[in-house]
Amino acid sequence: MSRPHPVAVFVVLAALVVGGFAFAGGRIDRTAQLGPGIGKDGRPTNPFGASEIPDASVRVPPEPALERFYTQALEWDVCQKGYDCTSLKVPLDYAKPKGRVIELSVLRVPSSGQLGPLVVNPGGPGVSGVEFAASARQVLGKPVLRNFEIIGFDPRGTAGSAPVTCVREKDLADFYPADPDPDDPAEVASFTRWTERMASGCAELSGGVAGHVTTVEAARDMDVLRAALGQERMNYYGASYGTKLGAMYAELFPEKVGRFILDGGLDVTLAHEELLLGQAAGFETALRAFVDYCIKLDDCALGDSVDAGVQRIRAFLDQGETSPLRPYGIPLTRVHVFNAITHSLYLRQFWPPLAEALTEAADGNGEDLLWLSANFEPLDNAKKPADNSDAAFYAIGCLDDPSAVEPADVPALVPRFEEASPTFGRTFAWMTTSCRAWKAKAAEPAPEIRAEGAAPIIVVGTTRDPATPYEWSVTLADQLESGVLISREGDGHTGYDVGSQCVDLAVENYLIWGEVPQDGLECQSGKVEPGKIGKIKDRDKNKPR
Repeated sequence: MSRPHPVAVFVVLAALVVGGFAFAGGRIDRTAQLGPGIGKDGRPTNPFGASEIPDASVRVPPEPALERFYTQALEWDVCQKGYDCTSLKVPLDYAKPKGRVIELSVLRVPSSGQLGPLVVNPGGPGVSGVEFAASARQVLGKPVLRNFEIIGFDPRGTAGSAPVTCVREKDLADFYPADPDPDDPAEVASFTRWTERMASGCAELSGGVAGHVTTVEAARDMDVLRAALGQERMNYYGASYGTKLGAMYAELFPEKVGRFILDGGLDVTLAHEELLLGQAAGFETALRAFVDYCIKLDDCALGDSVDAGVQRIRAFLDQGETSPLRPYGIPLTRVHVFNAITHSLYLRQFWPPLAEALTEAADGNGEDLLWLSANFEPLDNAKKPADNSDAAFYAIGCLDDPSAVEPADVPALVPRFEEASPTFGRTFAWMTTSCRAWKAKAAEPAPEIRAEGAAPIIVVGTTRDPATPYEWSVTLADQLESGVLISREGDGHTGYDVGSQCVDLAVENYLIWGEVPQDGLECQSGKVEPGKIGKIKDRDKNKPR
């Protein structure tokens, strides 16, 4: 889950090793079944029998009508950064396989290893898997890159895969600065108008695709991709919403599950309102951790206690509504401050520049806060969308779960949300209205997810994860019949390759050697001592919008 937005559907150091690493643990011990062979060079080989020319049994479709999709040949061409790109054909509607066909964008990062493809998804929903794969060297560990070729695909409706559109470009500039928690009749009316325009825009501007972007359909696309890649079973790393997508695949195709890592788990049983409530609490927990970090710095402007610091941040948010700073002549609104703070909580590396921005704002200079907000805003300097991730986020989320609250009923929810998050609760309460005008219905209902019969599925949860609270990973691991939980004590969103050697060893030994970590393995991240406030570097020459 990512990108908090007023009309978006919610649902990126040295390390200490705690608890050790246990081989062949977990609820279901299938290590022998999964152990790879050893090649002549002493490196692990693919245990799933993949080949350059897919074996006929690998390409058998779940039903005969899908044969032309399961037997298609991928034609790779060199593309960006020397990587290989191709397109995968899938039916728009799996109930009508002879009907409209759409193409999904796929990118491959080559490797000299012999373990074959590792399919990756960064979450969102709506974030490009192609771009994530193209950044593999920055987001995946070297042992994984040495042994797997990395495969990223843009899920249907996203980026290069029949992208959905919900808002016309000419309307975007007025849309994104919308007040995230309206508090007077005019603001409520404006907010409500936008939820209606998003819903009608998706249906009007997306040519029928917006009605076929469910997680169920994306998971079915993944199995077509598996067959086209010549894999008996799929190896997969999914983060955030990517854990839901991976869990859905495991439910639909449990016998095709290879080595699965679900990082930053999503509780797939929660409806929209409960997801938002959980996220509100998660961001409050993460905020307090950030404030605790900041007040130990040499020049933090948030006071000398966590409670005082959180109260100061609430004052910054309120100032954006009553008397905003005007860096570059641009009002620093509440939504700017909200976006700058919440997005910076995703990665601990954003904490130093956030501390600097807040300290400068306390002195009346809002330039860095505006810059941080602009850095996360999905518009470029020409006020055009940098990508379609917000539209895809909205369409996929509402099609998966169209439940919503009417604006008139939001005030009754606010106390419960503010109890979970005194700082952000009201904003998250208004997000419950996001899908109120959504009309399209999913072509296929989502099944209950248990993934009975699947190989071990590793779920990584981080204790102070703002976007996918730790409790969700605990629940997801329990929901999956073969779920194995790894806990990282630490900050930020997701747990792999962010500073915990314990987590990294557990994940990489499973992916590469099939060694199942102990269920309930507890890991810690390295302790980072506070120092001086960090400076924002490599700022674009163009000033924020």
